[in-house]
Amino acid sequence: MAIPGRVDLNDLVIFEAVAESSGFTAAAELLGVAPAKISVEINRLEEKLGVTLLSRTTRKVILTDEGQAFYEECRPLLQGLHDAIERLGSGKNELTGTLRISSTVEHAALILAPALAEFARHYPSLIIDLRTSDYIVDLIEERIDVAIRFGWLPDSSLRAVKLGDFTQYVVASPEYLQHIKLPEKPEDLSDLDWIALTLLSAPLTWNFSNNMGEKKIVHVKSRIKVDSTGVLCSLIQQGAGISILDHFNAQEGIQANKMVQLLPEWTLPSAGIYAVYPPGRQVSAKIRVFIDFYKKYLTKLGI
Repeated sequence: MAIPGRVDLNDLVIFEAVAESSGFTAAAELLGVAPAKISVEINRLEEKLGVTLLSRTTRKVILTDEGQAFYEECRPLLQGLHDAIERLGSGKNELTGTLRISSTVEHAALILAPALAEFARHYPSLIIDLRTSDYIVDLIEERIDVAIRFGWLPDSSLRAVKLGDFTQYVVASPEYLQHIKLPEKPEDLSDLDWIALTLLSAPLTWNFSNNMGEKKIVHVKSRIKVDSTGVLCSLIQQGAGISILDHFNAQEGIQANKMVQLLPEWTLPSAGIYAVYPPGRQVSAKIRVFIDFYKKYLTKLGI
């Protein structure tokens, strides 16, 4: 086995980029260098360490067992360096590196994307990587810096900052309402065609209350189930049935006369909008600055 020589820190940064992107070309795009340079530097690092870190195939690059172990050792050290640079740069109102953000598809399209456009103009040296999914992703496994989540957070080791609140509406299309008897009380909802959003933990049980202090728990049945808020909106607007939507999506449909709010005198529990980030001793400058910016952005929108 070869005796390891002096390792250049840049080689470790390149190795980290390849490991996270699973490819030389993707790593080159991330770092802004030529793919050929990535290959040369990785070969040089392997020669100095005397081990094979990566297994190359025609489609992707995979970490060997030794490469995986080395990556796990290097990752927190490199992250510490990144954070130190960011903390130093934050005093000069500059952010560098990559900020990886996770959000639902609908929230990203309606609110987060316009906010990020403004945020990016303030910090031109920061790379923003927005990843959208209606499913909850593993922040640590996916290397996400901050996720925007909704509802009621379960207990976990993750840390969170509440950004705002949102309400929920019972809605249906005008066309659907022409063919049914309008509900007068929450119990009437159980007799209607319900569309369930399976992303929710209990999509068929709802707690209603009114300003008289009355409370009603309603259990409904659904013939149609979906796992996307966007698809749910479309089905409601096409007259497939009724459901409950957050006020962001509901208001847009109501203002366009594609949806009607039912039982407005009855309310559902409000829920929260949270910025969630992985545990750690220090929160990097890019995360702190983004969360503060987005909280103020949502406040301006009245959220």
